[in-house]
Amino acid sequence: MPHQPITVAGVEVFPLCDAVGPMGEAIRRPLAELFPGADHGDSDEWVLHFHCYLLRDAAGRTVLVDTGVGPEGSPASSWAPVPGALGAELARVGVAAEEIDAVVITHLHSDHASGAVIDGLPAFPNARHVLQRAEIETAAETVLDTVVRPLGERVHVVEGRADVFPGIRILHAPGHTPGHQVVQVGDLVLTGDLVLHPVQLADPSVTYLYDDDPGLAVVTRTKLLEQVEAERGMIATAHFAEPFTRLGG
Repeated sequence: MPHQPITVAGVEVFPLCDAVGPMGEAIRRPLAELFPGADHGDSDEWVLHFHCYLLRDAAGRTVLVDTGVGPEGSPASSWAPVPGALGAELARVGVAAEEIDAVVITHLHSDHASGAVIDGLPAFPNARHVLQRAEIETAAETVLDTVVRPLGERVHVVEGRADVFPGIRILHAPGHTPGHQVVQVGDLVLTGDLVLHPVQLADPSVTYLYDDDPGLAVVTRTKLLEQVEAERGMIATAHFAEPFTRLGG
């Protein structure tokens, strides 16, 4: 059953389920290695849900947060379930790729960015694509060649906090990658890979094997979750089974 949208501070938020499945053999590890020190119960398999999000403000402007795993043969295909269903999910909510006004890529890992460019062409031709300068400056050449450079002048580089549109804000949230960013709408934060697994809600100090800087990720995650919890707000996650989680009771 498709996930249902919510409205926060006048912005409609549509969860888009791009894919579901475990990590492929290339990077699969036991949960105890991926999230060391956490209580995983009896489970040792992590089934990821790959969520993107569509935001539509009161003026009808649309923002896509992340672009998913992409088609067969995309950079994500070495480890993530492809093809992604982002195009079908956008069609389900009545939005064409040409109607997207802005794309926020939380970071340039293949499961978040591979749907931005398909067959060498921008998948969302009329959108500006917002990335942190630190993310671009530290990206591998292969990522620049397959994602960033084909976007050309559509790339909109920011440093730190920035407004995509009024009421839709980007915050730099480094650790998972140097230029990782999250999106804030009212009391909702779309967390990208700042929070990857529910064990990190129980204990934000739990690190993740594939964080670029695990210690910095802990600091960033702890601060953000404390702020959201203090406001009794919500997070919208990239890889939980359910897209929205209310914090603070």
